[in-house]
Amino acid sequence: MKIVFKYFFKTIHYTIGPLILLWEKLNTPTGIQRPQGVQQQVDASTRSLVLYQFLMCPFCVTVRRAIKRLSLDIETRDAMRDMASRTQLLQDGGRLQVPCLRITDEQGNVTWMYESHTIVSYLQAVYATSPGDDRA
Repeated sequence: MKIVFKYFFKTIHYTIGPLILLWEKLNTPTGIQRPQGVQQQVDASTRSLVLYQFLMCPFCVTVRRAIKRLSLDIETRDAMRDMASRTQLLQDGGRLQVPCLRITDEQGNVTWMYESHTIVSYLQAVYATSPGDDRA
């Protein structure tokens, strides 16, 4: 019975997954337009962020769309296909759950943030309005 469930969910995953990716591609949000100097500051601050994700995960799509909407340059790592990323997420983050945002502060301390709504809220709070941005 266990094998039936396994293949049932794999079938759903490989049927719905490509549709999710197609929807993401066709509905890519428009990013925030910032002055060049402000965007460079934002890009510099996002170098300390890494998003661990699965390509066809709908929660990861939500986070990637927020990243595009906020015009952020955040490194993404596919924890399903890249075993080194998967291992790092499990060993350092403590669990194999995506999406997960790894945040490294100036002192080198690392925080692992799970849950798509928490990640999106964090990104919006930090990057929706930036220093020098006249929309604040």
